[in-house]
Amino acid sequence: MLYLCTLNSELLKMDENKKENTGNQNNNTNNNRHTNNKKRHDNRNRNRNGQRQDRPNGQREAEPREKSEEKQREEVMEQQMEVAEKAAAAAVKDVDDESSEEVPDDGVDDNLSAEELAAIVKEHHKKPERHFKEDESSAATAPAENLDEYLDMDIRTPISEETKRLAANPFLTRGLRNVPDPEEINSSEYANTSCKLSTHNWMEGLDITTDYLDCPIAEVRFKNSHKDFFLLPQEGVFHVGDIVAVEATPGHDIGIISMLGKNVYRQLAHKRVKVEDVKKKLYRTARYSDIEKWISTVNQEHTTMLSSRYIAWDLGLKMKVNDVEYQGDGTKAIFYYSAEDRVDFRELIKILAEQFHIRIEMRQIGVRQEAGRLGGIGTCGRELCCSSWLTNFQSVSTASARTQQLSLNPQKLAGQCGKLKCCLNFEQATYQEELKDFPPANVKLKFKKGNAHYSKIDIFKKIVWYSYYGDNTIFAIPLDKVNEIIEMNKKNQFPETLEEFAIVNQKKVDEVKYSLDELKNIEDK
Repeated sequence: MLYLCTLNSELLKMDENKKENTGNQNNNTNNNRHTNNKKRHDNRNRNRNGQRQDRPNGQREAEPREKSEEKQREEVMEQQMEVAEKAAAAAVKDVDDESSEEVPDDGVDDNLSAEELAAIVKEHHKKPERHFKEDESSAATAPAENLDEYLDMDIRTPISEETKRLAANPFLTRGLRNVPDPEEINSSEYANTSCKLSTHNWMEGLDITTDYLDCPIAEVRFKNSHKDFFLLPQEGVFHVGDIVAVEATPGHDIGIISMLGKNVYRQLAHKRVKVEDVKKKLYRTARYSDIEKWISTVNQEHTTMLSSRYIAWDLGLKMKVNDVEYQGDGTKAIFYYSAEDRVDFRELIKILAEQFHIRIEMRQIGVRQEAGRLGGIGTCGRELCCSSWLTNFQSVSTASARTQQLSLNPQKLAGQCGKLKCCLNFEQATYQEELKDFPPANVKLKFKKGNAHYSKIDIFKKIVWYSYYGDNTIFAIPLDKVNEIIEMNKKNQFPETLEEFAIVNQKKVDEVKYSLDELKNIEDK
């Protein structure tokens, strides 16, 4: 650093000398110009006086040329080198004299010559633009930012405590908000909460104290949409929401009464069950030990379902175990499964019976029943029909979608079960009745301008859309006008154009054609 400071001071002196030399040169130049002007003036005077010199006409004395810029630059560089050498020699001498002082290492070799030190000083005093270019090049070659730390970032919404509590409740599938208390056989929250296929007693407000005696049958609910009818005993008083023990094969099961009284008759008629076909008995209200045993068996259902899935996969069975329902006394379990083809699960039953020490019953259900047991929210924003009120499933085909003028898009027509939505059948009869007033799709309208063919209809607005052959514009014609034109064509009368009957026109949009295989997959076989 001492070298650099000394050299910097010498360079400042050198710059001042350079300015003085430049000023002297400018003065010399001005003096030369003044001398030349004076000589020209003297020559003019001599010519006027007739005193001509012995030199040719127009020839002037050679003027001294000024030094070129290149020579000046060389002279300045030589002066700078001389000053730098002197400064370097003086700095080395000073360092030798002050050898006792410890000088920090400045990265400059002490054995460098004066020319090398001058080169270092010259490099140190380069323009700052050079440094900026170096910074740009270094930034271009700098390594890219490491983004691996962002891969482990969790941006999901945290799960609420209420959601965790509901997910940890195994009795949610039985319509209970919490695990039942063995000491409370009846509770208001057991009566009608979040159970599937729930019912409302619209006769509850009537003044009938012995209403349940008018019908000796009670509806009892179990897991998910599983419900059944049982004969009430002659002794005892029962209420909706009572936890009861009912007849099972073998042993007994535990359920909750969901309906009593005259409403049961309507429910029997809805499910097409005759009163004389109800044979099973309702034993009694559940005891403390019954409820404790029921709680312990319900807690095993989820782990049992997962174990059965793994065993089925190990055996190579093409089936899916959807749900497991334990009997209240823990002696039997029902395994609900779905499969496209017939499955030989005899080996699976042996393994499950040996592992869980219970009786095994396998029940095959369709994908619609599976969706009904699992539940969910439909595209309409409401609870699925199959889990809220629908019990009898009818086959649905794409003909219903064509009748209702719907786009044959499998993703929009299919429900959560992967099949056609059941609600397509709800309005099918209404559409078929309304279509009787519309002309067939193969009827053509004849005009002097040309023939028009059917494009689409709007049942609600009573409008039929037609277009000319080879034209991309479609015209909306009211239904009464269409029937009028058809009657005119039958009498060989042809209107001028289609436009005079149209109430609106628009460009024809080509419909997206979907694969027939995709449509067959969502149809009921």
